[in-house]
Amino acid sequence: MGSAEQITLLEAENASLRSEIKLLNEKVMLLLKLQEEQSIKKDSHNSHNPPSNDKSKPKRNKSLRKKTGRKPGGQLGHKGNTLKMKAIPDEIVDLKSNYCECCGEDISCLAHELVSKRQEVIIPPIQPLFKEYRQYSCLCGCGHHQKAAYPENINAPIQFGSSVIAMVSYFNVFQYIPYKRLQLLFKDIFNLPISEGSIENLLKKAAAKSKPVYQTIFENIKTSNYIGSDETGAKVDGEKWWIWVWQNVKNTFLKASNSRGFDTVEALFPNGLPNAIIGSDRWAAQLKIASKSKQLCFPHLQRDLIYLIETEKTKWAKQFKELLSKTLKLRHFVIEQNKPFQREDEQAQELENELNQLLAVTLVKNTVPKTHTFQKSMIKYRNYLFQCLYELDVPPDNNASERAIRNVKVKQKISGQFKSGQHTFCVLRSIIDTLRKRKLDVFFFLKQIMAT
Repeated sequence: MGSAEQITLLEAENASLRSEIKLLNEKVMLLLKLQEEQSIKKDSHNSHNPPSNDKSKPKRNKSLRKKTGRKPGGQLGHKGNTLKMKAIPDEIVDLKSNYCECCGEDISCLAHELVSKRQEVIIPPIQPLFKEYRQYSCLCGCGHHQKAAYPENINAPIQFGSSVIAMVSYFNVFQYIPYKRLQLLFKDIFNLPISEGSIENLLKKAAAKSKPVYQTIFENIKTSNYIGSDETGAKVDGEKWWIWVWQNVKNTFLKASNSRGFDTVEALFPNGLPNAIIGSDRWAAQLKIASKSKQLCFPHLQRDLIYLIETEKTKWAKQFKELLSKTLKLRHFVIEQNKPFQREDEQAQELENELNQLLAVTLVKNTVPKTHTFQKSMIKYRNYLFQCLYELDVPPDNNASERAIRNVKVKQKISGQFKSGQHTFCVLRSIIDTLRKRKLDVFFFLKQIMAT
């Protein structure tokens, strides 16, 4: 074999080896990347997963808020609350000495001067009040025996009154007290024996009486400018159900359904919500509903971006996260000024242009697949990011919906799964939360509803 042929053969072999080395290097880099991604687990700080599902908890505080440097506790200028004395007490105990501690002289007849006073708050023993209605009749001159009518809500020889029904509803639905403990509470504190069966019947009765108010809340929701929505799973007699919430600053409407899909939304709002801006966590069912517009939840987007930064380490994800932070600062400015941005305002246009530039960046799908998918989603929902700057009543987060729906989880942790009372819970909890949002006396209005 000549030297020229040998050189050609060696060059071909060298090229083949170089190609193989390049392929092996690419595989090694891919494996290292996969290994790094596997070491970064999704938890509450970088995903939609709740904190209760975090497997490893090295840090207690996973808040996305940046530290302000302020000391914990009440800040300067914050008004504290303390127990206040009653101007006119219910009972007065005069403390006067009968003799002098120094010389033992009798001083009971001398004039005493008030020098100070202290008050003690006491709850007196609670005894149920039995109210008896006595029906009388008389013979009219025409020969008719006229009987007086019982009040419309009094329809049994003995029954629990509206205050008891309201109290059972409040303790079970709002304070999450299960039937057995509620039975003991009424026996030990209110001296009123009540069975678990009676408690269940009273809750059903309360829900039936509350239906008109529940429907009114629903009508208010349908005509609102902003509606936040969320959903969470709930066990009902061993089966998976879903509790949906639709809420705003004045109303909370809960609905139980055996589906998490759009069919639940469509059944509630067959004509959509054409006059409302819907706030959501990017769940497809809420995004699919016909509405005036949508607002995506910033904290959820921020957690998604944290995961992208930790796994794929793209500059794009950092820039998008900074854009959201800038938007939140402008939102605080809007609230302070009590004046929303107009789309032609310079700051608003700068923000819109910055968003357009980020969405126009080319991301290679094979290199950063997760970031690429997130960018595609943001392109699709591009107009659902800045509604909070143009509408004062549209928040940049869906926190209020999450707070409203979290009560379902708290109740199930304390009382266990629903047996059959999921609809009753939704009706009564909707009314209680709505009353609280409107700063109304919850127990007073519950009694009014139960008295109908």
